[in-house]
Amino acid sequence: MSGSPIDSAIYRRLFSDTDVAKLFSDSAEMRAMMLVEGALAKVQGEMGVIPETAGQAIHRASLELQLDPGGLAASVETNAVPVPEMVRAFRVAMQAPEHAAWLHWGATSQDIMDTALALRLRQALAIFDERMARLSSTLGTLAETHADLPMVARTYGQAAVVTSFGAVVAGWGAPMLRHRTRLEAVRDEVTFVSLSGAAGTLSAMGSAGPGVRERLAAALNLSDPGASWHSERDGIAALAGWLTGLCGSLGKLGEDVLILTQSGIGEVSLGTVGTSSTMPQKSNPVSASVLSAIARQSVGLNAALQSSLPHRQQRDAAAWMVEWMSLPQLMILTAKALDLAEALASTMTPDAPAMARHITATGGSIFAEALCFALTTTLPRPEAQDAVKALLHEARESGASLAEIAGLAHPDLDLRAVFDPASQMGTAPAEARAFAAKTRGR
Repeated sequence: MSGSPIDSAIYRRLFSDTDVAKLFSDSAEMRAMMLVEGALAKVQGEMGVIPETAGQAIHRASLELQLDPGGLAASVETNAVPVPEMVRAFRVAMQAPEHAAWLHWGATSQDIMDTALALRLRQALAIFDERMARLSSTLGTLAETHADLPMVARTYGQAAVVTSFGAVVAGWGAPMLRHRTRLEAVRDEVTFVSLSGAAGTLSAMGSAGPGVRERLAAALNLSDPGASWHSERDGIAALAGWLTGLCGSLGKLGEDVLILTQSGIGEVSLGTVGTSSTMPQKSNPVSASVLSAIARQSVGLNAALQSSLPHRQQRDAAAWMVEWMSLPQLMILTAKALDLAEALASTMTPDAPAMARHITATGGSIFAEALCFALTTTLPRPEAQDAVKALLHEARESGASLAEIAGLAHPDLDLRAVFDPASQMGTAPAEARAFAAKTRGR
């Protein structure tokens, strides 16, 4: 197995995501860094910080030149950061030394790399937003369609009361709406331009520095932080936390699907399943398993990213490198999880007869709580609870259903609604429809 399944020729289609992974490729990073260098030079030229002709030439070259990312490897082994060698190669490729000398004027490697990251994060988060919207809509339709479909609600793995499949789906989807709401704030915290110079003072550009940063932000459609954020990584940490929360919510969907498709339960069927190398009967819920695995892996990656919050002094290479090793993986895995969840939701089919059988299989015990409250019309609640416990014991001993035993014990009460699944779903159907309405923007 390769060092990262995301980059593995064998495993990448299981764990990686094409759209977001390409934003974190070497070529995408190189292209983004060159765009930042070009935009910086253009702004500096317009403001008279460097010759305007040089700024225009560098900007034009940043859009036209193609540099080989592999050519940076030897330098990175020594320097850690790719910018010094990229700048050298950029200057050589321009073939205009009188202009190239002004490239990277007053900036430092972290400025270029963090701004290039912000550009790619903006694109990736737009993809996330679109996918969350699509997933919410799909789950909303599924919830509304099956708002009145009764099924067993399980707590501690045991049959508890009756709920609806639509309400279960709404429980998967409601966090998506909240994660989308949180995304706007998270995006604002990581789409800053970085232009601070060697140690955050912008001294090389003199009094023009803040204006250059502001104009660069506008040119790249990023925000101006108004100061250096080289060692202020709370935005990255907030993003990591948001990604982990999203993966956890998607993992909840995966965990529930694993149970609902389990042998002996089989209340849901999936459109795409895996097979076994030796057992012909197997239909493995692979996508649900991947969602659960990603949720777990995201916690570890988030822990690494949170550990990198305390950047020492004005810049800290060690803490920064932890971001390099962790954030791209977390972004790509989250994108994959969203894609898998939408595919699951759009092909999932509930098995109403199986759900009904499992309600019946409880022998009526699933209605015990409802029976307790029905008996409080004639008994204090503690006595009603004791009476129902006795009826449950009698039902188990006799093999009769709780409905039959209760009817014999309380012939004066009309208990039909108590033992009717459709009458015992409480707010579940309404909650399913309310969630569906929210996904339509109502």
